[in-house]
Amino acid sequence: MSNPPFCPLAVGGQHKIKPEHLRRLAYIYIRQSSFKQVERNRESQVNQYQLVQRAEALGWSRERTRVIDVDQGLSGKGSEYRQGFQQLVAEISLGHVGILFGYEVSRLARNNRDWYHLLDLAAVFGTLIADCDGVYDPCLYNDRLLLGLKGTMSEAELHLLRQRLDAGRMNQVLRGEYRQKLPTGLLCLPDGTVIKDPDDQVRHAIELVLSSFEELGSCQKVLRYLRDENVLLPRRQAAGPQCGELIWKPPSDAAIYDIIRNPAYAGAFAYGRTQGDPTRRNPGRPATGRVHKSMENWIHLQLDVYPAYISWEQYLANQERLRQNGMRYSRHIENAQGATREGDALLQGLATCGMCGNRMSVTYKHSPRYLCTALATRFGGATCLSVHGASIDAVVVQAFFEAVRPAQLDALEAILATQQVERQRLLQQWEERLKRARYEAQLAERHYHAVDPDNRLVAAELEHRWEQKLQQLQAATEDYERFQQAPSAPELTPELRSQFQHISETLPQLWPSLSNAQKKELLRSLISRVILSKQAADRVEVRIVWISGHYSVAYAQPPFHRQQDAGNYQQLLARIEALWQQGLDDEAIATQLTAEGFRSTRRLIISPLTVMNIRLEHDWHLKLWQSRNALELDGYLTVKGLANRVQADRSWVYRRIYDGTISSSHVFREPQSKVYLIKDDPELIERLRQRLERNRHT
Repeated sequence: MSNPPFCPLAVGGQHKIKPEHLRRLAYIYIRQSSFKQVERNRESQVNQYQLVQRAEALGWSRERTRVIDVDQGLSGKGSEYRQGFQQLVAEISLGHVGILFGYEVSRLARNNRDWYHLLDLAAVFGTLIADCDGVYDPCLYNDRLLLGLKGTMSEAELHLLRQRLDAGRMNQVLRGEYRQKLPTGLLCLPDGTVIKDPDDQVRHAIELVLSSFEELGSCQKVLRYLRDENVLLPRRQAAGPQCGELIWKPPSDAAIYDIIRNPAYAGAFAYGRTQGDPTRRNPGRPATGRVHKSMENWIHLQLDVYPAYISWEQYLANQERLRQNGMRYSRHIENAQGATREGDALLQGLATCGMCGNRMSVTYKHSPRYLCTALATRFGGATCLSVHGASIDAVVVQAFFEAVRPAQLDALEAILATQQVERQRLLQQWEERLKRARYEAQLAERHYHAVDPDNRLVAAELEHRWEQKLQQLQAATEDYERFQQAPSAPELTPELRSQFQHISETLPQLWPSLSNAQKKELLRSLISRVILSKQAADRVEVRIVWISGHYSVAYAQPPFHRQQDAGNYQQLLARIEALWQQGLDDEAIATQLTAEGFRSTRRLIISPLTVMNIRLEHDWHLKLWQSRNALELDGYLTVKGLANRVQADRSWVYRRIYDGTISSSHVFREPQSKVYLIKDDPELIERLRQRLERNRHT
């Protein structure tokens, strides 16, 4: 007699099933790790759904059996994305589950955290666990030990699978053969060879973005430039209903930023630009938590793998430019300059704060000042900047005169030539766009004529598509005509050059006779804005941004309140001390300091009064003062010394010199200081004392 087929769930472990288990529900958990397995590995689904029949064999009816299969296509490495597993845990916690069926442990969980949590709940609420090998009671030590080993082996199996897959992928990465998603403009052939997109319009659009950023230096400037010129950017769809199709979209900052940042356009194979960070992953969204890494933290970088649009050196320069742009203050700067007025502040509407980037206002206190209170108004901080207006205006006006000189005409010609090249590049974009629109319209027309006219449904749809393509062709043609009608950059003809030379020679002489509004209009014709940054009390950096995008830097010296605030105050002290030691007076010292470039608080020169105040503050007295206040000089008595000897005033001694009482043989004048020096003669001193005594009696 032959034995029947062995079915562990049918016979093994039945003694563990108690009436209280049968009074509760039987749950069957079904899961496969990926959608590819769900689609292709159908036998695994059949085996798992057959667990319903095994539940019937163990005593649960179909009405008392629940199947959870909402986690199909999800990995078992975590429970945060598996709603079915969370529902199962909740039912066990409520005491509704008598037995839990899983084809094997790996279907329930692939990590020990979820597995042991499930075992603990099953042990507390008396839930049995069954797989293809038997029925287990988590309350029993041996069964719990066996289930724990199975869970550990399931987690180790997933680790080994992941390790082998990662090792194979990394070998391809290190060889530069790993097939990663390529950006628009690069295509991968079936044999793995990467080429540039054969579509001329796609290549030219990518080249236009990269060259524009190299020239303009900012993604926002490139974006405004492309939008002003109505240039569309290509995007080859990598997923979705339009997968593989080429779509032309209006430019966006994200699209431009991706083009500038992608090293594939420099011919480099880069792996690990974005890496997962579990701490930033949002629950229920497994694709989140990706973090952009710096270049030194990329997993692998290999140059000269793809055909390049730019050199690697230019790519590095672009990344450094992006980094520098990101370090700047990010507050929006209003472009409106306002109408020109008759005020004395010539940079009204042009002056920009170098601290916060906001437009500066104008205040008039004795003289115009440029003031910025943006941070004080918004955040309660200190005033950003307040500078003297006239000194700033003088520097900007001088730079304006320099810009219109004949020496600057060569630079103007170079700028105009660059604009001509840009227009030719845009013209090429428009011509290619028009060709594409014509081709698509002709293709739609051929599709319409090729269909059977009796097939009304298909013919109507093809006719509708043809009309759409014709409308797009008409719109592209109108835009192309508007572009052609737009004025191009003028050429610097000999007549214009002659006029510029004439203006540059006469404008400085005509400038004082112009009104303030006319002066402002002339400045705005060449200057986009002026960025002011105060480096010291007597030094302001003036960064002039011209309408061409280039800038020049100058420095203004505004008046300040105290001489000690001057940046070169210590050098000024040293020079005054040196000149004083040479015996020069205040006027000579002031003249010398002015010639050396020193200035006082309110004037561009050093005045004798300023020299005297500094000198007296440091007790640097002139030789005349020293001579007059000395008692003796070179063995001779001064007027003060003789007055002390005879106990008289100096004025009395001066009168005795003037009336001849002190003879010329006893007195003479020092040649340099012109101070009277008297011989130290005891007879003369005694005679003067006696005369002074007689005068007192009378």
